[in-house]
Order: sequence, then C-alpha cells, then structure tokens
Amino acid sequence: MNASTTALLVLFVVSLVPLLPTEVTLIGMGVAAAQGGASLPVVIAVASVGCLISDQGLYAIGRFGGPHLLDRLRRRRGIDAGITWLDGKLQQHPRPVLVVARWLPSGGTVGALLAGSLRWPLGEFLTASVVGVTLWTSYVSLLGYLGGQMITEPAISMLLSLGVALVLGSVITVKLKRERVTAP
Repeated sequence: MNASTTALLVLFVVSLVPLLPTEVTLIGMGVAAAQGGASLPVVIAVASVGCLISDQGLYAIGRFGGPHLLDRLRRRRGIDAGITWLDGKLQQHPRPVLVVARWLPSGGTVGALLAGSLRWPLGEFLTASVVGVTLWTSYVSLLGYLGGQMITEPAISMLLSLGVALVLGSVITVKLKRERVTAP
C-alpha cells in the first residue's frame, strides 16, 4: 500500500468517526493534493462518503436514542450552543439549516442526531446530508488545496489553510451567536 492510499484510508476513517478532526485531516489532504498527492476529486469523494455514512449512523442513533443522548451531549458548552441553534432553526427551514450546520463546530454530528431524534423522514435527511457533506468537504479540501498551491512548503501551507478555516469558522460562529442573542 503506497502513502497516498494509506492517507486516503486514514481520511476515510477520520471522516467516518464523529468528533475526530476531520477538518484538519481534510485540509492536510488538500495540501497534499496540491503538491502531487492524491487527486483532489478523490479526496473529496473519500471524505464525503465517510461523512455521509457517519451521518446516517448518527441519524439512526438519534432516532433510537433521541433525547437521552442529546441531554448527554448538551453537557459540552459548544455542542449545547449548536443544539440550541439547530433546534430553533430546524423548525423553520430544515434542509438548508442542516446544510449550513456543517460549518459549525460539531454541527454535522449534532444536526444528524437532532434530525433523528426529531424523527425527520429519512429521505429528507439523506438529501440534506448529501448536499451538506459534499459542499463542506469540497470547501475544506479546497482551502487546503489553495494553500498548497500558494505556498509549496507543506507545513506553512497547512497552517495558512487552517488559519483561514479558523477565521471563517469564527466569523460564522460569532454571527450565529449574535443572531441568537438578538432574536426575540
């Protein structure tokens, strides 16, 4: 097994297991793709499949473990904030909210669990999951790829890409917190 295949296998496992650092791994794979590693479409496909399988498992867990599991997750402040935001927004615009939730810390995990515990129809959840996973994995891997194209030193391009992801994620989180505070 060559290094590229091993890296793709690691990416798949990380994207499959909730709360592992998928974003960091995906950015690193984007950097590697820019510098001649695995092709970018393959990186996106592998991560998307892993995240999609994970989402379906989390949906099932939410469907059968529901409120008890969400109560346990709410003990973590960041996850509690995500659950609160998602719960309110899912009632108004369910599919778009699940797509956007991907960009929040643990948003994909919380969104899938919440959709299952709210007993969303599986077909609707699957559609939102496919769209959200594909957009998110494309966005994150492209951040790494662009960083790898701009700077040929892998460590520096990885740090640059992570910095951009952190800034963008922070802006989104602050905006959502402000929206929650100012909402009636």
